[in-house]
Amino acid sequence: MVSAYVLIQTEVGKASQVTKSIDALEGVTAVDGVTGPYDVIARADAVDLDELAKKVVMPIQEVEGVTRTLTCPVLQL
Repeated sequence: MVSAYVLIQTEVGKASQVTKSIDALEGVTAVDGVTGPYDVIARADAVDLDELAKKVVMPIQEVEGVTRTLTCPVLQL
């Protein structure tokens, strides 16, 4: 199992709409609007990195209003 935080930049005025759309995606366990260089942060879980990319990150990038993402996998130290 792999978990990751996906940091998301949106078009101006689209953060609320993007947050709602991402919250409905399979694999997303939490999503919040934030301030700073990113507008939305999502937490996601998947079986492995390939599934994370295909079933979570790529669908997030296709959401209308998303302009950029940065995926940060969680390390198990």
